[in-house]
Amino acid sequence: MRSLLTDMLLQRLSAHTQGPLHRRLYDCIRLAILEGVIGAGSRLPPTRDLAGALSLSRNTVSTAYEQLLAEGYTFTRAGSGTFVTDHMPDGAMAPVNEQPPASRRLAENEFSQRGAHLLAKTGASPHQWGAFMPGVPDVSNFPHGLWRRIHSRLIRRIKPDYLTYSRMGGSPDLQQALVDYLRVARSVNCEAQQIIITEGTHQAVDLLAKMLCNPGDRAWIEEPCYWGLRNVLTVNSVEVVPVTVDNQGISLPDVPAEGDAPRLICVTPSHQYPTGAVMSLTRRQRLLALAQECGAWVVEDDYDSEFRYSGNPIPALQSLTPQAPVIYIGTFSKTLYPGLRISYMVLPLALAEQMRVAHAELYRGGHWITQLVLAQFIAEGHYASHIRRMRLLYGKRRTVLSRLILQHLGEDALRDDSNAGLHLVMSLPEEVDDERLARDAGRQGIYVRPLSTYYLTSERKKGLLLGYACVDEAAIEPAFSVLMACLARQTGAGAF
Repeated sequence: MRSLLTDMLLQRLSAHTQGPLHRRLYDCIRLAILEGVIGAGSRLPPTRDLAGALSLSRNTVSTAYEQLLAEGYTFTRAGSGTFVTDHMPDGAMAPVNEQPPASRRLAENEFSQRGAHLLAKTGASPHQWGAFMPGVPDVSNFPHGLWRRIHSRLIRRIKPDYLTYSRMGGSPDLQQALVDYLRVARSVNCEAQQIIITEGTHQAVDLLAKMLCNPGDRAWIEEPCYWGLRNVLTVNSVEVVPVTVDNQGISLPDVPAEGDAPRLICVTPSHQYPTGAVMSLTRRQRLLALAQECGAWVVEDDYDSEFRYSGNPIPALQSLTPQAPVIYIGTFSKTLYPGLRISYMVLPLALAEQMRVAHAELYRGGHWITQLVLAQFIAEGHYASHIRRMRLLYGKRRTVLSRLILQHLGEDALRDDSNAGLHLVMSLPEEVDDERLARDAGRQGIYVRPLSTYYLTSERKKGLLLGYACVDEAAIEPAFSVLMACLARQTGAGAF
């Protein structure tokens, strides 16, 4: 059987046509070792096997091997074969990659305006775990053993249909499990055919932007707002219009003129991201009335409503009136783990069927087995149990972090009284550069997000988003001390 190494050597030999055959083979193997294509400690094929695979004489291969051995690129082990050395011989140099011709190099101006704008406004961090990364749950407490047992049970009798592309907006089992869960937990009124399973909230918003908005259409977004939502809309040529958020949620303007009306109004009413504000009932009712009058769709991102640590659950906006012009988006990224990449939309019946067709056409959904496991996980009550367990854990961590903020910076530094979610916003004095502070903290291994970067307008508040969900209680105070030392360096004050 031909190996990947054999295929690689065949390609290189066909391109290297000058000189004796044994020398050409030696050059190809040597360069592959220097480039790391053949890793240190790798065993080279026996000379007889490689000669047969390359249609060369065994003497040609043996001569190339002997030269590699003599120069220190390989070593032999009695009875085991020829291996690549861990230490390159003196004088060995990795080949310098030639620059491709200018016509082949991708210049910055090759990107579209949308692409260049996206690259200039990115918010994704290379760090997605540790104190105090916001928006990340404690994935170490996920019940992997239970999940694995459900998976093993289902995979033994899997149907061929479950190994193909999704064509109905996702697994019917998961759609029905969500109907049963959402009716009880979030008061969402829906049927299974209204639900589309997506690979994350970004994909859900991308589908809505493509299918409901023409280039140049407007979307009202909260100010401040999650950067990912802004970027997905912008890259789809939707004009984003920031609307100020206060302690009652989005502060809606009067009914706009026809040419200024939004196509989408994107909100996080149960726990505004990032400020934590909860939209009041009066604002909710006004929002629905305004959307009806403008002919707009309200996009309700209910990203972490399961984690409320006191008071009664807040019903979803979608549940307030029959036939509400609301598209409800939920996710398992916060309740289970982000890498699961499962979110969902609850669409009005008028949109559902055609949106399912569009979803299948654009994204060719799959992962049915994972969706089946999740459906059983929900139906058997494990999901609700996991949320209850994590709510208790996160509540304790939130209390510890709140106490530290109040102790070191006072009441003015902690204005989020929603008692919900996975992060806190720590306010900062105007003279503090929150972006610089976040960079300094990152160099110390403390990962926070600057509040000012969530704003589009110049009226920006300074602060830090501190995630507490993925930090053990015992680690919160030491990590916070490091953050306070970073703040002290910027303000010139002593240790807090």
